[in-house]
Amino acid sequence: MTDSAAGGPARPPVSSSNNRATAGQDQAAAMDSMYRFTRHIYDFTRRYYLLGRDRLLDRVVTGPETATLEVGCGTARNLIKLGRRPNCGGLYGLDASHEMLETASKSVSAAGLPQADNPPIVLRQGLAEQLDAGRMFGRDEPFDTIFFSYCLSMVPTWPGALEAALANLKPGGQLLIVDFWDQAELPGVFAAGLKKWLSLFHVHYRPELHAAIAALGETGRADVQFESIHRRYAYLATVRPSPGGEQPGEPPPGSG
Repeated sequence: MTDSAAGGPARPPVSSSNNRATAGQDQAAAMDSMYRFTRHIYDFTRRYYLLGRDRLLDRVVTGPETATLEVGCGTARNLIKLGRRPNCGGLYGLDASHEMLETASKSVSAAGLPQADNPPIVLRQGLAEQLDAGRMFGRDEPFDTIFFSYCLSMVPTWPGALEAALANLKPGGQLLIVDFWDQAELPGVFAAGLKKWLSLFHVHYRPELHAAIAALGETGRADVQFESIHRRYAYLATVRPSPGGEQPGEPPPGSG
């Protein structure tokens, strides 16, 4: 175990989002600009179109010894739901936006989750492609579950974010992704209007991302399963890396 409950070093404060001076990254600044005001009504407005989030949470296996990370945790809505389980294990959140993390930290404090000797949810500011369990969260072990909830399609550097998540999973761990799909099974006129409406919120389906996730299964790097949500409005992907499978940065079999 890596936390203070096991006699190790105490966890750092709940959030490091006040570390603004060292951020200095365009992506973090863009996220702060986007969410500076909308963060206050984010959960209320997103509940109507971020469908399938609770179905994803149902797939997260927690227990006294587990460690679960949400990348792009936003207001911490999902982590707080997990934190209400009797045995939620260690819960961690990473987000690029300092503004969002300020809201998340307040939401966690107001949720009244059990504290024990440690913060119930540990939040950190950082970019998804730079995820590092040790450097960011002080852990000497990877995570059992990492998940992205309508986040990965918004990350400009999503290939790096996907690889970083895979690299920070324990053997036998799982990566869960819920994100927009192509709405192919919805009526055409309705789907077209829906896509235009979603674009107002800076969200859209990334076919190249879906293809990259599918390719993890096609190349044998992982077992990949897709589940349709509301007639391909969205998809829920469950990715379980294969033991001894191809690692990030290695050429595919037969190349070179």
